[in-house]
Amino acid sequence: MMDILMYLFETYIHSDAELLVDQEELSDELLRAGFHQEDIYKALSWLEKLAALQETEQHPYMNTSAVTSIRIYTPQEMARLDVACRGFLIYLEQIHVLSADTREMVIDRVMELETNEFILDDLQWIILMVLFNAPGNESAYSQMEELLYGMEDGYIH
Repeated sequence: MMDILMYLFETYIHSDAELLVDQEELSDELLRAGFHQEDIYKALSWLEKLAALQETEQHPYMNTSAVTSIRIYTPQEMARLDVACRGFLIYLEQIHVLSADTREMVIDRVMELETNEFILDDLQWIILMVLFNAPGNESAYSQMEELLYGMEDGYIH
């Protein structure tokens, strides 16, 4: 599923091609690209839920206090997000790339993935997708891109 999300993101984010809104056409394109139908369905469902996060004004974790809040991870979240991932999330909050709200959106999307192997590179893709899809985060998205692609030796963290 992560491969499909990355394929869609890379294909449509930096191109003039418009993302196909018809799920059937998009599904056919992904099938032609070699992905399996079941994984395509899961990826498209994941993207729908990502879009729904920005539309939901009263989501349980929206409008949290970012300045003084401390994030306590559940055992399930700790199993999915290793120390490097959690440290990277904290780092991004400290440099104001992520707010408490966007951090929670990232964690929500990570926990929705069906994978046993989740690494920092995957987290970076998820963060880019969340920032791209969350209105008002254009500056944070640009900062994240700069962190990942602008430095020869990678990001500082």
